[in-house]
Amino acid sequence: MNRILYFAFLLLAFSCCTTKKSQQVTAPAVTVEFNADSAYAFCAAQCAFGPRIMNSEAHDRCASWIQQQFQQYGYDVTLQQADLRGYDGTVLHATNIIATPPSASKSRILICAHWDSRPWADNDPDSANWHKPVMAANDGASGVAVMLELARLLQQHDSAAVAVDFVCFDAEDWGVPQWSDAADADSWALGSQYWSANNSKSYDYGILLDMVGGQGAKFYREGYSLEHASTIVDKVWQAAAAAGYGSNFINKEMGYVTDDHVPVNEKAGIPCVDIINHYPDCRQSSFGPTWHTVSDDMQHIDRNTLRAVGQTLVQLIYTK
Repeated sequence: MNRILYFAFLLLAFSCCTTKKSQQVTAPAVTVEFNADSAYAFCAAQCAFGPRIMNSEAHDRCASWIQQQFQQYGYDVTLQQADLRGYDGTVLHATNIIATPPSASKSRILICAHWDSRPWADNDPDSANWHKPVMAANDGASGVAVMLELARLLQQHDSAAVAVDFVCFDAEDWGVPQWSDAADADSWALGSQYWSANNSKSYDYGILLDMVGGQGAKFYREGYSLEHASTIVDKVWQAAAAAGYGSNFINKEMGYVTDDHVPVNEKAGIPCVDIINHYPDCRQSSFGPTWHTVSDDMQHIDRNTLRAVGQTLVQLIYTK
């Protein structure tokens, strides 16, 4: 073996060892169980309001419902309201819903998701649907549903190793539609941009949930997450393995995704990981066949996916 091949061999061996290390299970599975049926019901309840598009009655009614649910589980809720401007000049009456536990004696983490619906099904295979709103069962409601079930569990089981703040970001999905000639890279994640610029709290780290209920969904290591919070990525993926869901959390990298975690990382300075579905072999979209289509409805929500993500987070939160 020549010297170049030898060093190449050493590099490969080191890489393999590093990969195996990141998959090691560092803690036994916790006994607190995430209830996927409950999370599914929370998802359906949001969809019952209809598409929660900006400046709509359904949007405002759902905001009140989310607020009431967190309050029911003992959380203090702050409504962070702001008038934000969409790519097309529309003034968006946005509400970030911030749920904080009354006790702050433990180290604190952030779990977040967006709760608004895409106004246009601009990735639908039928062009007749491109201007129709999206129900957003997966792309929005699923992340909030997992957070609400976690809030319910945290009230019932007070042995968590950390305190958890929840933030439901608004105005995430008003980004430039594919049928528009406009170009505005900052038109996405408006609510999280506003929150990140105005946040004064300190968190150990954050986790963003986006599209965490799709059928057959898998979760890969996202680019910005690795760039800003690689140790937290390892922590989450190890928790998934410990909880028995290593097959759902794939130890491979995906591309960079413009999402709510980007301003959380870059503006708020909080290392934040994006748990987001990735379908590398889907021709419709790498975000899955229902992404930004009229088919993003409850018929395509999978309790098994909700359970995989939810139990992974339970493992993370309750591990000492």
